[in-house]
Amino acid sequence: MSQYTRFRFDGRRQWTSRGRRLAEEGLQRGLEHVLAESRKIVPLEEGTLERSGRVVREGLNGAISYDTVYARRQHEELTWKHLPGRSAKYLEIPMNRERDVVLRLMQVSLRRWLRG
Repeated sequence: MSQYTRFRFDGRRQWTSRGRRLAEEGLQRGLEHVLAESRKIVPLEEGTLERSGRVVREGLNGAISYDTVYARRQHEELTWKHLPGRSAKYLEIPMNRERDVVLRLMQVSLRRWLRG
């Protein structure tokens, strides 16, 4: 159940520690944005699944996960009924829908750094 998005940097400058840190901060903001959007549509009964959502980032690699024993099944089972506004594919939908927003969040600090 993994989904990947790649961001390729073709800037005029070489990576510096500051540039890398800015990219990492942008990635963190982007991942947190997708998690927030995902929490809006995650199936809800008691809120346990919603509260288990986490962002994990290590350098320029990151992931969003939900950590309950039923999270994967809840995500993949398209025939289950959910409350209005809630759905299966609660992570995949916002990941696809918010891709451009995530890239813009990553670009903000990098653009200032590149102009500097």
